[in-house]
Amino acid sequence: MKKLTTIAKTTAKTAAATALLSLLSFSNAMAADFNLRFAHFWPASSGVHAGFEAWGQSLETASDGRIKIEFYPSQTLAKAPQSYDAVKNRIADITATVQGYSANRFPLTQVVELPGLAKTATQGSCVIQSLYDEGLISSEYDDTHVLFLFTHGPGDIHSRDKAIKTPEDLAGLKIRRPTTVVADMLEGLGAQPVGMPAPETYPSLQRGVIDGVAMPWEAMTSFRLNEQAKYHTELGLYTLSFVVTMNKDVYDGMPADLQQIVDQHSGKEWAQKQAVKFDELDAKGRAEAVAEGHEIITLEGGTENAAWKPVLDKATESYLADLEGRGLAARDVFARAKELSLSCDN
Repeated sequence: MKKLTTIAKTTAKTAAATALLSLLSFSNAMAADFNLRFAHFWPASSGVHAGFEAWGQSLETASDGRIKIEFYPSQTLAKAPQSYDAVKNRIADITATVQGYSANRFPLTQVVELPGLAKTATQGSCVIQSLYDEGLISSEYDDTHVLFLFTHGPGDIHSRDKAIKTPEDLAGLKIRRPTTVVADMLEGLGAQPVGMPAPETYPSLQRGVIDGVAMPWEAMTSFRLNEQAKYHTELGLYTLSFVVTMNKDVYDGMPADLQQIVDQHSGKEWAQKQAVKFDELDAKGRAEAVAEGHEIITLEGGTENAAWKPVLDKATESYLADLEGRGLAARDVFARAKELSLSCDN
């Protein structure tokens, strides 16, 4: 009987302790003035997600816990193509997404996707954030509150069964493209572009739905694509842009001191921090391919290579002319992007 009494007391103490911990956890969760849902499409295990977590933790610390970030990676709250609208309509409070997933919505922003503008994510992110800060593309984001913009490193071609050394090698191959801008380049090179968000590429390669992907090295590790694609052609075909943005009403509803803290976690500093993460992941993705003995073809001159340049130049001119025909100052933005590319490379 004494033993049963002791067990009962121990059980009661354990239950009380558990209840207290639960109460404290609940109290801590309720202590935040703003619990913000951050949706994105990268896996929770990826280095990209870790970069967003560092941003969120810094924001929580700076606000003394009055702002807390709840992360929803891997499209768990909103599918990648719908992420921007999810923030606009407050299904999510914050997102990180690809502007080009919403075709024709951010045409001037997508100028940075054109060939040859950036050799690294840090360079590309400096370019796009500067274009935004200078007001050249900011009007495309009037329906949300932008925190910062960045790019990945050079987008290359990665194929499953065939080495790509010349444009002719792409003939008839189904290559995943991230946006319509990249699709035009691939089509001009003879490939059959297939649109799909990054999270869908692994099973599509595995099942042979596509023959390859246009991706940076970062994606080859973040989405485990090195397991499926054994041939890699480095040419710096494009640079994809991303935006981290917030619901306007949520930001406007914050007191001035919290808005100031959010502002301190916006702009070029955080664009560069995320870019550094991408450059590190590019190096990791490439190192994985080398370690696995994959074939890596590095084209001499990249997008200036004589065999590839005519098609890429034509795609660039076609895109700029189309936007000019719609009354957009595309050539001015592109010219400034090229100037920034030089200064951001220093």
